[in-house]
Amino acid sequence: MRMLARSVRFALFGYLLLLVSLARAELTIEITQGNDQAVPVAVVPFSWNGKGVLPEDIAGIVGNDLRLSGQFAPLPNNQFLGFPSKDDEVYFGDWKRLGASYLVVGQVTEQPNNRYKVNYELFDVLGKKSVVRGEVSGNRNQLRSVAHNISDAVYQKITGVQGVFSTRIVYVVAKRYSIDRTDYKLVYADMDGYRAVPVLQSKEPILAPSWSPDGRKLAYVSFETGRPAIYIQELATGRRERISSFRGLNSAPKWSPDGKKIAMVLSKSGNPDIYVLDLATRTLTQVTRHFAMDNEPAWMPNGKSLVFTSNRGGSAQLYEVTLANGGVKRLTFEGRFNARARVFPDGKSLAFIHKGKGDESYNVAVQELGTGRMRILSSSPFEDAPDVSPNGRMLIYSAQGGGQGVLGIISADGRISFRLPSSEGDVREPAWSPFLQ
Repeated sequence: MRMLARSVRFALFGYLLLLVSLARAELTIEITQGNDQAVPVAVVPFSWNGKGVLPEDIAGIVGNDLRLSGQFAPLPNNQFLGFPSKDDEVYFGDWKRLGASYLVVGQVTEQPNNRYKVNYELFDVLGKKSVVRGEVSGNRNQLRSVAHNISDAVYQKITGVQGVFSTRIVYVVAKRYSIDRTDYKLVYADMDGYRAVPVLQSKEPILAPSWSPDGRKLAYVSFETGRPAIYIQELATGRRERISSFRGLNSAPKWSPDGKKIAMVLSKSGNPDIYVLDLATRTLTQVTRHFAMDNEPAWMPNGKSLVFTSNRGGSAQLYEVTLANGGVKRLTFEGRFNARARVFPDGKSLAFIHKGKGDESYNVAVQELGTGRMRILSSSPFEDAPDVSPNGRMLIYSAQGGGQGVLGIISADGRISFRLPSSEGDVREPAWSPFLQ
């Protein structure tokens, strides 16, 4: 399955940008680790009541979504003993013999004014009952969104956890033409890589995209003026605003959970420190003060503290600073490098890049804040820029694979992973959107 996506390379600690070649950036899903405990599910091709050919394969999109979650194993269509589209056509014995635990069926009906009505139903095969049914409508351009909505409903009914198939990802693309010319693009797309839309194009580096909590804006770093500056851009209108362009570093913007503030790294006073900008009053507050390098802030869900990277202890480690009093505590002690933290939605764990003592690889790791227990989830030679899905079940990151940069997605328990390599270049710096309305 072919997909469009793009991204750029961003070094771990200190914003060293590796210029890499990129062409058109078509992505292909490669399953690198499967889950032998995945739940078998049958997604039957939806019946089509309309003229011509159905514009999108709704069932195919739903099946692919469930597969990408790592918790489901869709059965191949050529094994099906029948192709029901509604409840009175379902024979549970057929699906039980195939080993399916759940069954999804549906119908797509063409409506006036280029609209489509999609009905779907989820069955518990072993319980021999319908467990959820629904109806979703949209125009031709919204059919992928309709399919993702169905995937979310199916996923939530079975797991009890909100699905992320209707969310989006953002990333940066670097296309190198020569030693003196590299072009950059900021791009966002569906979480499965489809419907990629360029947000910004520049001949200078673009770094560190961050979603606003409502999913309507992005903050990022651009070098378009010859030095780093932080911008906010509305996705719907393209309207941009520069919010920080001090001399020195202006980097690592990160929205607060309530969307009213942005944490960032500035070196306007000498050393890089963490600051918080109030977007309403434009009041800038310095949060850390240290002769070391403080970098890469990430908000705790309650908005009362920030996790950040610092070499104040002699190596890059993660710390937490309380905004009310400036108190700082160290969070990581294992290994000689821990950086680029992202906090899980429940505030109980961190995802970050870890390098152990004596190791050569930089890998995605997760640490429980309550116990300090750390798990390394992946094993590529060089991984970077982890981010956590809004339901806390998956992580996205960039990695080196086969001599080029790829995006990787891995389940939070490490049971399943897949990559999105481009046939024509490198991809870097992904960020996962919040749940979208």
